[in-house]
Amino acid sequence: MKDRAKMIIVAATVATTAIVPAIASAGGSNDDGGEIEISDVGEVDVPITGTGLEQATAAALAFVGHGRVTATEIGDEESYYEVEITLDDGSQIDVQLNEQFQVVDTENEGSDLDD
Repeated sequence: MKDRAKMIIVAATVATTAIVPAIASAGGSNDDGGEIEISDVGEVDVPITGTGLEQATAAALAFVGHGRVTATEIGDEESYYEVEITLDDGSQIDVQLNEQFQVVDTENEGSDLDD
């Protein structure tokens, strides 16, 4: 019986040791638009949420002038925020924003807004 209890304790310890760092390294989101820690956990795109999403969407659409937001990402390799806008003609513009929601760059397909 003691051996079985030891095995259960060891298994629980191993499971906890594997799960806790994975959860901690996944990064968090803050619905009030506050600071978010992003870690490099593979190629997972983390969408913008909460008021941060509202501010990023407003800034990107104001810059482009029209279109609809089809994707967002926080912690993008080019900037703090990325907002993808699809135009009526199907072309897409990626608007790069800094932490203050200011446009720092754009990347597009089939449009003349590229900086």
